[in-house]
Amino acid sequence: MSTIELNKRQEQILEIVKENGPITGEQIAERLSLTRATLRPDLAILTMAGYLDARPRVGYFYTGKSGVQLLTESLKKLYVKDYQSIPVVVNENISVYDAIVTMFLEDVGTLFVVDQKNLLVGVLSRKDLLRASIGKQELTTLPVNIIMTRMPNITMCVKEDLLIDVASKLIDKQIDALPVVKETDKGFEVIGRVTKTNLTKALVALANNE
Repeated sequence: MSTIELNKRQEQILEIVKENGPITGEQIAERLSLTRATLRPDLAILTMAGYLDARPRVGYFYTGKSGVQLLTESLKKLYVKDYQSIPVVVNENISVYDAIVTMFLEDVGTLFVVDQKNLLVGVLSRKDLLRASIGKQELTTLPVNIIMTRMPNITMCVKEDLLIDVASKLIDKQIDALPVVKETDKGFEVIGRVTKTNLTKALVALANNE
């Protein structure tokens, strides 16, 4: 759940629970001169957002968590598998020219390079392709395996990883995307990607409480 902007009545409920908790919904309603039914949506929102907790036959009590703490807890519940997107994969033998065309047609910033067995062997970034195009080499005959970042120097992730950990890797390595891989007996199979755009979408979903 995300942190939310509380309305005046919700703030009043929090203050009542802070000072008097545990307290029942009926008692809160009485203090505000409202019906229990009127308060039910506000109590549900505050409970789902993590500001309050409730126990049967005991009542509501304040969790003592700040908005930052609630946001941190929410971020630690977001996983790669829920936000990964489809990877753009190329064979290690294609030319740099074809890789440039693929990157622009697919509108991505990173290509994942695989061998004949469809196992990850390299990564191509826009910077890699830009450096190659600046030189005097013939791009139509230069294979991407000459300029790509090779294993084992590839930063990867798996679908069970937390998004917050992937975000840290992107920042530390100063890269735009990570391949999501599945380990096999022969190597790593690319099954997805996580980009800065994926992370942004996750934050927007979190902010919208989706």
